Amino acid sequence: MLPAIASGIFIALSFPVAGLSALAWIALVPLLHSLWQKSWKEAFWTGFVFGMAYFFGSIYWIYHSINYYGGLSFVTSICLVLFLCSYLALFPAVFSLLFILAYKRTKLPALFIAPVFWVTLEFVRSYALTGFPWSSIGYSQYRFLPLIQIADISGIYGVSFLVLAVNGAVTDLLLIRKRLSNMPLFPLSYTIAGMVSLLLLLAATLGYGMFRLSEHRPGSQITISVIQGNIEQDRKWDPAFQKEVLDIYENLSRDALFAHPALLVWPETAVPFYFGYDTINSDQLMTFQKDTGTHLLFGSVMVKSRTRERTELTNSVILLDREGKKSFTYDKIHLVPFGEYVPLRSVLFFIDKFVEGIGDYVSGRQYIRAKTEFGSFGTLVCYEVIFPGLVRKFFTDGGDFIITITNDAWFGKTAGPYQHFSMAVFRSIENRKPLVRAANTGISGFIDSNGRIRATSGLFTRQVLTDNITTDSSRTFYTRYGDLFAYLCIVTSIVMAVNIISRR
Repeated sequence: MLPAIASGIFIALSFPVAGLSALAWIALVPLLHSLWQKSWKEAFWTGFVFGMAYFFGSIYWIYHSINYYGGLSFVTSICLVLFLCSYLALFPAVFSLLFILAYKRTKLPALFIAPVFWVTLEFVRSYALTGFPWSSIGYSQYRFLPLIQIADISGIYGVSFLVLAVNGAVTDLLLIRKRLSNMPLFPLSYTIAGMVSLLLLLAATLGYGMFRLSEHRPGSQITISVIQGNIEQDRKWDPAFQKEVLDIYENLSRDALFAHPALLVWPETAVPFYFGYDTINSDQLMTFQKDTGTHLLFGSVMVKSRTRERTELTNSVILLDREGKKSFTYDKIHLVPFGEYVPLRSVLFFIDKFVEGIGDYVSGRQYIRAKTEFGSFGTLVCYEVIFPGLVRKFFTDGGDFIITITNDAWFGKTAGPYQHFSMAVFRSIENRKPLVRAANTGISGFIDSNGRIRATSGLFTRQVLTDNITTDSSRTFYTRYGDLFAYLCIVTSIVMAVNIISRR
């Protein structure tokens, strides 16, 4: 199991904060090489051990919110994270099983088998049981701009495909003698053709990336200021602290006005009251906004309905215009399981939410954009930005830029905020839209429509971040047609699986 554990550690190190992205291109070689000696059952459990190391090494930080804010002990928090990793590790386990069966029973090279099965299972993981696409291997390359420009065609899955293809090619070279001895009629030309095809694909990918990076697309300049309040999570909803929270955001916003921004952006649930329901504080905020003479976008919990038995809340984004009037509201669509709602509540009745709040959150239904005189934009809340299929739905009929607001205080000073920010780079490229990110405790920042990180804030700092973004009204292949590349991999995987069964 040591090669599998080593591969898992290497993959984990390729993500922020370690950020050793080059490791990803060879990280799976120990795993793939070790599978050659194993039966299909051994391959499954080897892949499972790899998955445990892979996912615990990259999402260990989830324990922090469970332990620090959920009130559970450190040991219990770690056990819950391990339970989540056990579920996620099933996907690499199935991958390892399918890979070794196909590699031993067909003439196809690993550089083709590995990426096809990996992308298929990575895609399934992104949607199964509400989906958890965190730690998709392509995200490790978020700073390799020439390579990742293909995301506007294939999405994140195209980048994962390339990384796995290179790992498979190295495995082919290491196992070519054993494969020849095991399969006397094995055509060496398959491997050679695969290597040549991979080199051509990499060259074409880099060429396309350089073209996109040098391309000029028309757009208008907009000055936007992000307000990072750095409000302590455990004090945020304390009534005694309410006025201080508002004063912090209002004072920082006044400082931002010296740059004459067209839009001020506050983070997720920035206001410590129910906007619209708490009329006194709501009116005070709208009066402040009118005095600024600019637009204000902020996050707030809103009361949608309230009865004696039940209160329904939404995690919402509100836009106030220059006159201090509400001109746009978006209700978060993809809620956080066990954070904003309890899935299968009738079965899991003994589990309460890990966040404080009164009532139950309900999800929105509309993929709508805010429309202003300086352009239209979609507003993503928290981890909605990690779902590529969800984000593209806001821009299928146009749009100029993306705004995402979040509260990553839950993650503390772990790798979580850095990983969360890195994933937003791909949403910019996939849809060719500049992205503005406002986070309560960081990392806030600006990303252009080519995925360049223009500015970032510090973690757990109180500051104003201002930048000029260039709107981009492009509609990419990915925005129009979605995950066609992933579907192609799924169909190919099914064909290979049927072939394996027939050979058996």
